[in-house]
Amino acid sequence: MIIGIGVEGDPEKVARTAARVGDRVRLVCYCRPGVMAGYETECRESDCPEEALVAGLMAGRIDGAVRGTLPANETLRCLKRACHTDHLERVALLETADGVQFLLAPVGVDEGWTVAEKLAFVTKARDIARSFGLSERVAVLSGGRFGDVGRHPAVDRSLADAELVARLGNAEHCEILIEEAVRRCGVIIAPDGISGNLIFRTLTFLGKGSGHGAPVVNIDRIFVDTSRASPDYTSAVLLAASMSGPKKTDF
Repeated sequence: MIIGIGVEGDPEKVARTAARVGDRVRLVCYCRPGVMAGYETECRESDCPEEALVAGLMAGRIDGAVRGTLPANETLRCLKRACHTDHLERVALLETADGVQFLLAPVGVDEGWTVAEKLAFVTKARDIARSFGLSERVAVLSGGRFGDVGRHPAVDRSLADAELVARLGNAEHCEILIEEAVRRCGVIIAPDGISGNLIFRTLTFLGKGSGHGAPVVNIDRIFVDTSRASPDYTSAVLLAASMSGPKKTDF
């Protein structure tokens, strides 16, 4: 199994990842010349590593790719262009501090703003949950509880949208009660991309939880997006590898 990972800065993070992955995955670093100098890692050097990483993925030279420390905008722009799509849909695999794993979407601030977009996430995230042995139950969140109707138009609209998504997607509208939803559902659908991104960042950077990476689910290649604030990318690399081969949840 060959997984490519992007390196722009923080080369020690990627070197640490390579050491922790060991011989479970052949890890190839895509970076600018000299970035990984002094580290015992396999590299593909390029003046434009984001393009090289995506090109390697599309050509089949690697089985999957992890963004690593490459800049998000440039890398995802290359991926969209190569996959001939105008948007990317990502589903994050998260874990609470006490070990509860679940999938969260949307996590990009420009994702999941319509009922149709959220329904697409329900279907794709449910398939991923099934493949990783997580509960296929889907919780759709909204911006309040039913008793909050009338307090603000945005809350009313959020509740109505969540109710519609839950009905059409054979899911459960859990209102704003995410703390209950993660205990019984393997998939959590946030009200929109902003709140999903806030949930992700609060859990992983303030709540002592873990983010194992966010696979892009609307392309025919395996690409796992990551946050440059992550301490290392071991979980994301293993996630990409598991999506390329036998599925597992031990990240």
